Amino acid sequence: MLEKVYDPKKFEKEVYEATNDEFYPGVVKSGAAAFSVLMPPPNVTGSLHVGHALTYTIQDILIRYHRCRGFDTLWQPGTDHAGIATQLVVSRELEASGVDVAALEADELISKIWGWKEKSGEQIVRQQMAMGCSAPWSLSRFTMDEHFSKAVIEVFVRLYKDGLIFREKRLVNWDTKLRTAISDLEIQNKEEKGTLWHIKYELENSDGYITIATTRPETMFGDTAVAVHPLDQRYVPMVGKRVRIPYTDRTVPIICDEYIDMEKGTGCLKVTPAHDVNDFAIGKRHSLEMITVIGMDGHMKTSVDVPEFLRGLYLKKARKILLEKLEEDGLLATKEEVLHTIPYGDRSGTVIEPLLTDQWFVDSKTLAGAAINVVEDGSVCFYPKKWENTYFNWMRNIEPWCISRQIVWGHRIPAWYGPSGEIFVERTEEEAVEAAMRHGIGKEQLRRETDVLDTWFSSALWPFVTLGWPNETEALRRHYPTSVLVTGFDIIFFWIARMLMMSLYFMKKIPFKDIYIHALVRDTSGQKMSKSKGNIVDPLALMEEFGADALRFTLAFLSVPGRDIKLGVEHVKISRNFITKIWNAARFLQTKGIEFVDAGIQSIGVKRKLNHWIIAKLNWFKREIAQDFVDYRFDYATRNIQFFVRDTFCDFFIEAIKFQDDDETRAVAASVFANILVVAHPFMPFVTDHLADVLGISKTLSVGLDGYECDIETSSEYEQEVDSFVELIHKIRSERQEHGAESAEYLELRTKLCGWPGELRGIAGIVR
Repeated sequence: MLEKVYDPKKFEKEVYEATNDEFYPGVVKSGAAAFSVLMPPPNVTGSLHVGHALTYTIQDILIRYHRCRGFDTLWQPGTDHAGIATQLVVSRELEASGVDVAALEADELISKIWGWKEKSGEQIVRQQMAMGCSAPWSLSRFTMDEHFSKAVIEVFVRLYKDGLIFREKRLVNWDTKLRTAISDLEIQNKEEKGTLWHIKYELENSDGYITIATTRPETMFGDTAVAVHPLDQRYVPMVGKRVRIPYTDRTVPIICDEYIDMEKGTGCLKVTPAHDVNDFAIGKRHSLEMITVIGMDGHMKTSVDVPEFLRGLYLKKARKILLEKLEEDGLLATKEEVLHTIPYGDRSGTVIEPLLTDQWFVDSKTLAGAAINVVEDGSVCFYPKKWENTYFNWMRNIEPWCISRQIVWGHRIPAWYGPSGEIFVERTEEEAVEAAMRHGIGKEQLRRETDVLDTWFSSALWPFVTLGWPNETEALRRHYPTSVLVTGFDIIFFWIARMLMMSLYFMKKIPFKDIYIHALVRDTSGQKMSKSKGNIVDPLALMEEFGADALRFTLAFLSVPGRDIKLGVEHVKISRNFITKIWNAARFLQTKGIEFVDAGIQSIGVKRKLNHWIIAKLNWFKREIAQDFVDYRFDYATRNIQFFVRDTFCDFFIEAIKFQDDDETRAVAASVFANILVVAHPFMPFVTDHLADVLGISKTLSVGLDGYECDIETSSEYEQEVDSFVELIHKIRSERQEHGAESAEYLELRTKLCGWPGELRGIAGIVR
């Protein structure tokens, strides 16, 4: 007998352990249609946050739904090595234990990171299990396992030999604390109050000067031009003249460029190509020299380009000393307070410096063409469709992708350098030596590249390498391309676009047909969650208090396309109460002695009007749910579940059973409730599996319920009759509520119940 109170803590863990790999092995079902989903690989350092919870909930709902329908399903799991994040976590732990990380050789640090990964990594996988993720964990992949590493090398070598990977000196985001290039995704842009300093640059061979405005005066020693707009009449006479950089012997030309905003600052832009993205573009257009004056450690360089009194100083200190000297020498014209955006490294918390460094790049523009085409022609569809515009905007303006990182944890770039800068890219050192010898270079003259690949490089290969590529595997044949990708909008550029580019290049096919972009989860006030605001909603705490099913159902309920999710504890509490209603319905049917074993109704026939009606409503309900899945409207599906279970089944049909108790109605009640569990199962797998097991319906609903189908012919006439009766009942209940009648009170009903069929008159007591 079911316990009186619904308490998910008593069965959720047991249900998961009893049903996971045994029923979700990810093996091929002969003759079944395939349905597969890629799990976005969480960082091995990660802990489940509410964004993860939303992604995994939607994916698990899709997988369980198709598994119940008999599809050959695969939800490919795995984790990402998260290069910078993992190295940083382990380094901090080592430093806390007294280890001097800086003194460790690269191989020593790598060994310690692997040890940490085996011992403490993948905590998030255990948390995924707690929320009911029904993935075949035995098939889990890691972006640095042996097979994946070989595949990454294969991709790099092929792209390099095809001319799509190159090494070049370019401007990159440089983290001066971590001493590595980082991606745009690893930057947090913060709007802060700052100062715009107006500095005088003296005109060469003249007593005059030109005034530039800058928020970064310490970069002035890397200036190689001053630019003005070609239509700015204030400065047109000066174009072609030269100005002197203060405290140096260098002069730079005044040039014209249409990028300059005449209304901003003084209308004169100091052009520092080696330290600013926009200046870099100007420098390219005008073939300007590129001078680096900031070192990789965040200090001023000690080169001759930097005045002696600033050499080797930390940037903040250098700025302070420079401004004091400019003011003392009368070169600081004025200053104004401004709001400007400062980029910070999300891991280090330090200001990111644009630096000109030698890096490895992917020719993204060439690869982007095919990836744009498949979305334009509808081969790949975004849900909601509006995200196509975001995708196109980035893809059509795409820049080369910097794929090298100056850390030790990751896939080491398979390149070797000769004594004169020759580059040999090969799969193994032996192949590199052979290639070098053909150029008269010996093994002892070769130097191995120390940089590793950007984490997103290996993640971009996720759709096909996880399935066995470059080998021809059954999984690859069966499940590539996958069916749908579910993820957040914030990685459209960094993951989705790159998976499309890589998959189309290497597989010559799209990696997935549909891309479902879910919303951002915010707090109840619509504010983005952050630790500093103190408004973080912890999914683990919610599951502990209300159960995983309640959190899952809530997230699906709030997933309205195009609208951010405002999640609060009250929402999860409401879902828990709804699940309690299902629990109580099961207890009622159980106390009535209704048998669920072999509860199919196909063979007994249905004669009673009430039973025709509930079966018709069930079939309508199942059709609606099926369409909701086609449209990826999980919010509609949860509302339909609530409507059918609460308003139709519990509040009317179960009440009617109290007055119409016969073998046919009992069989129908058992079959309808079994179908409710099947339909609700993808959204709330723990309670539905537990109820199915206790009631004797099935050990797990993920395998479907043959024999419980209710798709039999029903009478539309009977359905209409009962609909009218239900409408009457609702009106009577409204009257009772309006008059404040207690549930035990009788009301005098002036209606002709005698006009209703005897079967319906017999259950009229439902109005109480």
